Amino acid sequence: MDGSWPLSEKPAASAIHSSSPGGPQPVPIGRGHGGVVTSATAAPHAATEPPVPSSPAPAAPRWSRPALLAILALAAGLYCWNLSGSGLNSFYSAAVLSGTESWKAWFFGSLDAGNFLTVDKPPFALMVMGLSCRLFGYGTWQMMLPLIAAALATIWILHASVRRVWGHGAATVAALVLALTPITVAINRDNNPDTLLVFLMVAGAALGLRAVRTGRLLPLLGSAVCFGLAFNTKMLQGYIALPAVFLVYVCATDLGWTKRVRNLALAAVALAVSSFWWAAAVSLVPASERPYIGGSTDGTAWDLITGYNGLGRIFGGEGNMGGGGGGGGGGFSGAAGIGRMFNDVLGGQISWLLPFAGIAFVGGLVLCGRAPRTDLTRAALVLWGGWTVLHYVTFALAEGTMHPYYTTALAPGIAALCGGGGVMLLRAFRSDRRWVWVLPLALGVTGVWAVVLLRRASGWNTWLWPAVAVVMALAIAGLLLFRSGRRARLLAVSVAAAVVAAVAGPAAYAWSVPSGSGGGMGGTNPTAGPSTGGGMGGPGGGAGGPGGGGGRGGFPGGAGGEAPGGQPGGGQVGPGAGSLPDGADAGELPDDAGTGEQPGGADAGELPGGGAGGFGGGPGGGGMGGGGMGGASTELVAYLKKHQDGAKWLLAVSSSQSAAQLVLDSGEPVISMWGWSGSDNAMTLARLKELVGKGELHYVQVGGAGMGGGGLGGGSGVASEVTRWVQEHGTAVEASAYGDTSQSTSDDGADNTSSVYRLDPADVE
Repeated sequence: MDGSWPLSEKPAASAIHSSSPGGPQPVPIGRGHGGVVTSATAAPHAATEPPVPSSPAPAAPRWSRPALLAILALAAGLYCWNLSGSGLNSFYSAAVLSGTESWKAWFFGSLDAGNFLTVDKPPFALMVMGLSCRLFGYGTWQMMLPLIAAALATIWILHASVRRVWGHGAATVAALVLALTPITVAINRDNNPDTLLVFLMVAGAALGLRAVRTGRLLPLLGSAVCFGLAFNTKMLQGYIALPAVFLVYVCATDLGWTKRVRNLALAAVALAVSSFWWAAAVSLVPASERPYIGGSTDGTAWDLITGYNGLGRIFGGEGNMGGGGGGGGGGFSGAAGIGRMFNDVLGGQISWLLPFAGIAFVGGLVLCGRAPRTDLTRAALVLWGGWTVLHYVTFALAEGTMHPYYTTALAPGIAALCGGGGVMLLRAFRSDRRWVWVLPLALGVTGVWAVVLLRRASGWNTWLWPAVAVVMALAIAGLLLFRSGRRARLLAVSVAAAVVAAVAGPAAYAWSVPSGSGGGMGGTNPTAGPSTGGGMGGPGGGAGGPGGGGGRGGFPGGAGGEAPGGQPGGGQVGPGAGSLPDGADAGELPDDAGTGEQPGGADAGELPGGGAGGFGGGPGGGGMGGGGMGGASTELVAYLKKHQDGAKWLLAVSSSQSAAQLVLDSGEPVISMWGWSGSDNAMTLARLKELVGKGELHYVQVGGAGMGGGGLGGGSGVASEVTRWVQEHGTAVEASAYGDTSQSTSDDGADNTSSVYRLDPADVE
């Protein structure tokens, strides 16, 4: 690589030849289908000039492959270091365990192996993790292996896609930015489905761009299948970037309209089949022979698609937590609004390079000028810029549940724009005096914003923000000083310094996750970096894994016998631990979190699990650390297993998080009657009587704050009816029967005892 073109291979000589003596040099901005496109060839008068001959692609510089391998190794270290000690999401851990014990549970995504209720997501991510655990045994590493592989593959695919358009330097920057995005590191160490979702969407986008570049049908079909599988990972979120791919294919491919329409029709068929095969299969199974679909209002997959995992995420309702005050929106990420990505909760997770990406996107489009319709550089800009804009607007304005880790889907678009758009700005900076100010401005804004974010974390790495400010200022000065002349090496050093200053803040946040030096939590609501802002840290903290004292001992293949969720009790909290969403008073949850009672039956002012007033989880009770979601004592679990008497389910509890922890600790199926949000209608009195009458269920927990919080459901009439019937017909299990000597009252004298009732077929009238 010629030192005069840092961050990119040297363009062909014909691309940098001046269009007129003494005039400004054309700015090389990328490659079209016919060769390198420049600001001169993209201008209106370009048609009168001789065509630019195609030149062979330059050989890869010697540093390119080692740089990519180093970035992949860095990412692998961030994703894997101390992984066994990280708290996973017990909700998904339990579903994966159930899938290893029942193929039916594996297919439906059931929370329990008895197949009473599914999780509130489609099962594709659970299927992938479940197959890994069936092959290698159940444990943290076995569960996370396919997700970590997908995370690394995402970096590789993005690098390859950016390299084909902008060159090796741009691809290296894009890969580095993606690898060091804080929230991406946090979620890639967790068993939530977002890691697989991002991999599938990036693969779909890259294949779509390849279809534009080659004109072939197969990459377009592959793109459609990837987005369809993304849909089966998190439903409508998997479609957010799809309009950008569609727009680019329609506008930028050099195929005629007939072939374009034909190819898009075939791709639509592939998308429909790969998206709806699971929902269609569920519909073909009678409701009596399949589990209730968690998150739905009627037990069907179609309702889950359109409601809880569809429009409910955008407008709130449908079981989604809404309104935190201010502009409303999911309280986990602050109030909804166009500036949400920059608030105290999300700013340090995703926004470090958003300003630079935005400037690079707009600047790149201007540099493309009036390039041919099929210009590949502009197509790539529209694709990754559209990806970023669509995700930004969706997440910023979402009124439903909005966890910080959702924003990891923004990272690939930001990374691609920083790499590709950044190289375009650098070339323009060197070649055209009219563009001298743009790159320094973009870097200056990036440096200032990094300082703002670092200063938000009071007392955390206080040396870092002055270092970032000084290095960025020196880098910008070096760019301006060494822009012209034969001081290319010094210019390259300045560019490298600017890159280091830009990624130093996100790198520090990212490193805090495996090192445990931040305040973010794992499991239910993983975040990176120190605790800042007013978001609430997820229901109860989510310890996540099987194991803990009183569990099933070591799991096959686990690291040192340790099962997922090695942090007992999930004592970590999310951003702003102990504080509330904007506008919420102390002791309140965000609006619409429940009617009368909160999910899982906790009274107003409590989280599921009985944590009055505060947010985040403390150590779980007994030996079954529930991450604050409520834990039963090991004595009670042993008692229930001893007196299970052949029942299919060990116990019925109010919420999915409570049931999940019990599934992991007991190894037995446990019924979640009201789902994750407490709004599922899975259990009715008739259904309960049926289960008790058949001897499939003997124990039901109601009241108090023990196993996941208190009463049943969200205060609905059905829940009250079930509660009354259990109390009237069941026999309460006294604590002395299983030797529980824990306190039954809180410091203020309130009764926190959960009541477990025994029901037998004779109790059913």
